[in-house]
Amino acid sequence: QISADVEKSSTNTKPPFDIGARLELDTPTGIAGTPSPTDTGIPDAVKLIFGAGGIYTAFLYYGSLQEDVFTYVSEDGHSFKQVWFLQVLEAFANVVVGFIGMQLMRPTKNMPLTMFGIAGVAQVSSKACTSLALANGLSFPVATLAKSGKMAPVMAGSLFLGGAEYTIREYLQVAAIIGGTAIVSMGKKRGSSSASSSSTIGLAYIVASLILDGVTAGVQKRLLESTAKAGVKPKPYDFMFWQNLFMCVTASMVAVGIGEVEAGMEFCASNPEILSKIVRFSICSAVGQSFIFYTIANFDPLILTTVTTTRKIFSVLLSIFFKGHSLSATGWSGVGLAVSGIISELENKAYGRKKKHSN
Repeated sequence: QISADVEKSSTNTKPPFDIGARLELDTPTGIAGTPSPTDTGIPDAVKLIFGAGGIYTAFLYYGSLQEDVFTYVSEDGHSFKQVWFLQVLEAFANVVVGFIGMQLMRPTKNMPLTMFGIAGVAQVSSKACTSLALANGLSFPVATLAKSGKMAPVMAGSLFLGGAEYTIREYLQVAAIIGGTAIVSMGKKRGSSSASSSSTIGLAYIVASLILDGVTAGVQKRLLESTAKAGVKPKPYDFMFWQNLFMCVTASMVAVGIGEVEAGMEFCASNPEILSKIVRFSICSAVGQSFIFYTIANFDPLILTTVTTTRKIFSVLLSIFFKGHSLSATGWSGVGLAVSGIISELENKAYGRKKKHSN
């Protein structure tokens, strides 16, 4: 999946990172604010089922469609490679939904648009690199597990810049996710329909995407700080609209510059089936983002993290079972190792929040 960062102000010198709330393969585009819960008289259980159900439905389908787009082969043997054209369509869908939501909730004035622009460039570049990884043969399960290790570049950057401290457990969690992903990439059974899933160039693109995730996290943190200093309180759909607008503009400029708009439109015109998938993919991104905003408006961010993290795990499993991937025993051990790292991070985050509240 946007990636959506759910962050609250903290005096902790360690930059916050959220393995679940930021979606790239699985996550939508943009960053989410944390509006105060509202009491509408609807039971919390119903709200949670509605919000979590919407996130699961939208992003499980989103991930499935994304894999379908990049594994599609036309009758003449060609596949879809126009990743920047795809970013234009996805960002545009989010812009439309974000604009409608922003008008309904009344737009916030005096937004720091320069920071939104920088964040938009970094975010869309990260998403494009993920799509390029898939377009160049990296399998969806490997890419999704790898993207769960996005805390690695955040930690590395923080260590190099100084001032950050991490526990041994946190290092082990990152190592488990990265190591598990590597094992999965090497654990394909021979003769599998996904035998070429872990190309070197695909892995290079996913590493680039992770690095850009680290850049995006830093920029988005500065964006939140700049709005706080200016006394501006953006609403969720303000974030969704402005960041996706800059993402759409950036993707459009790149797509036009490298000739992907014309090529992408020709490919879709010749292959209506993939056009339908791309349209549904873009709609799922925007709808899923809206459900994320609904969930964080009514529940603690940890609830959202839990939902999005478990959704990511289910996406990997559904892809393995229903998209023709065949893993050896070694491959399954890698899945288990990576998932254990993801769940450990989630549990550690929950424990830290509980400890903070108890104090």
